[in-house]
Amino acid sequence: MKALVFHEPERISVDEAPDPSPGPGEVVVRMAAAAICYSDIRVYKGMKHAEPGVIPGHEIAGVVAEVGEGVDSVTVGDHVVVCPIVACGRCHFCLSGRRHRCLKRITLGYDVNGGLAEYLLAPAQIVSLGHLLRVPDGLELQRAALTEPIACVLNSIKACDLSAGSSVAIIGAGPMGLLHLLLARQLGAGTVIMSEPDEERREIANKMGADMVIDPRQTSFVDAVKERTSGLGADAVVVSAGLADVVGESLAAARAQGVVNLFAGFPPGSGVSIDPNIVHNKEIRLTGSQNASIEQYQQVLDLLPQMPQVDEITTHRFSLADATKSYEVRLRNEGLKSMVVMGD
Repeated sequence: MKALVFHEPERISVDEAPDPSPGPGEVVVRMAAAAICYSDIRVYKGMKHAEPGVIPGHEIAGVVAEVGEGVDSVTVGDHVVVCPIVACGRCHFCLSGRRHRCLKRITLGYDVNGGLAEYLLAPAQIVSLGHLLRVPDGLELQRAALTEPIACVLNSIKACDLSAGSSVAIIGAGPMGLLHLLLARQLGAGTVIMSEPDEERREIANKMGADMVIDPRQTSFVDAVKERTSGLGADAVVVSAGLADVVGESLAAARAQGVVNLFAGFPPGSGVSIDPNIVHNKEIRLTGSQNASIEQYQQVLDLLPQMPQVDEITTHRFSLADATKSYEVRLRNEGLKSMVVMGD
């Protein structure tokens, strides 16, 4: 089979790889679509670790092609998305439903082969934990492939305690910032304010329904948020761009007893200087979120048929033979999300 292979930082290629065959408890999935996450780009740049020789791809959907002995949770022909977390199922976090915090967690696309290939071999642990989730009838697999990043966004929104009518300020209108916008609206958020220096992305955020989109080089983010919220500040501020120097602004833009969530990954060694009295005096909850629970994956799958705007997040599509180009456009910051499409 053909597969995109990560060799070392700044070196990937489409190579021939052995066709997988399922052992007991394993499942082979014929891949339909794999989206490129910015974490994949960070691996490419050497800013995040992945095993040399691994096949990337953790935002994935496909069709069950073969099942190993003892598998009864899925059948050949099922359309599935894959939660890429291989968890032990026995530690404190697994037993409390937070497998993404598993003490022995490994992840498809980083530690073991992911889905940027014609076929994915789903490990027995993934299968036994129920991390192959059936796609609702009629949901197109390219949209379903975005289940993983949207589940991460849902985890972020829940960490912010957003509810009907809440105000949220989002720093960054890249793919993940825009997914925050779409999902926050879907869940009943009131005012949504976004900060983004790129003109094209500001236009997209406006088109997708943000109430206010500012260029932080021209307008104070804190002032804009205060103005839009009658001086109160936002109920929640999400940092969706890995810029450590905006953390102080995010605290200043949050209302008293609001929440600031550091959603983005930051470059290794990043540091930030903040006035702890802002957190203390305003009783702000400063938190972070990373990945999502399996329950949140399922919730997103149930929501996706009602979220057609999600399709607009994918602006570039490539065949597997041209999979390296899916990285190139992200490295040039062109468009929003890129995806490798193998077919439904």
